[in-house]
Amino acid sequence: MSCSEGSSRKRKHSYGTNSELLLDAEIRKQPDDTDSQPLLELEAEMILYNLIQSKKDMGIWPQEMKRETNLRRNVVFKALRALKIKKLVKQFVNIQNKGRIYYVAAEFEPSDELTGGVWYVDGKLQTEYIKRFKESCVNVISKLKVATEEGIAEHINMIGLCVPGRSRQQIVEILRVLVLDEEIMEVKSSGSGEFSSIPIGTVCYRCTDKGSLGGAYKRPLSP
Repeated sequence: MSCSEGSSRKRKHSYGTNSELLLDAEIRKQPDDTDSQPLLELEAEMILYNLIQSKKDMGIWPQEMKRETNLRRNVVFKALRALKIKKLVKQFVNIQNKGRIYYVAAEFEPSDELTGGVWYVDGKLQTEYIKRFKESCVNVISKLKVATEEGIAEHINMIGLCVPGRSRQQIVEILRVLVLDEEIMEVKSSGSGEFSSIPIGTVCYRCTDKGSLGGAYKRPLSP
């Protein structure tokens, strides 16, 4: 968050959110003594919080906090512990940076670019979950013979596999992988025959021999 021109010279910070007001209120409660240890600790928390918040959904690594604030390592980690207890910040594993622990302000969700998105938990790829998701999509398409993205989503949501609020993203990504793996193929509705209930030109999916036979892919015969 950018500094306000009218902010205090003493702290050089601008506060507006509930989280920031909470920290500022705690500092005002302290005795007016700049050598007070509690006050110094709260000042460190405030400095770190503003830095972390400024990084938005990209977060920041403690070593970078130390470098940008010139605070000692023990001060940084003590302030981080306090901010976590107050639920003002949260941590996540950055899969792009050797699994390092990063921090974001509580009002932000870490970027999928850094966490791996819905397919990762604590920096680990959820292979069994992905396998189950792929199998469920293939089963739905096999059962329907031909299916639209919306039709597949309706069935998958009934199973309860999707992360709330992320179902479309998950299904689009899985369908893309299944097409690349040649387990399903992307086709467009002709509006007749098996496509009679689907508007002409709508993108649909159907199983290939590989998908419908559980991996026993048959290469099409040459004409």
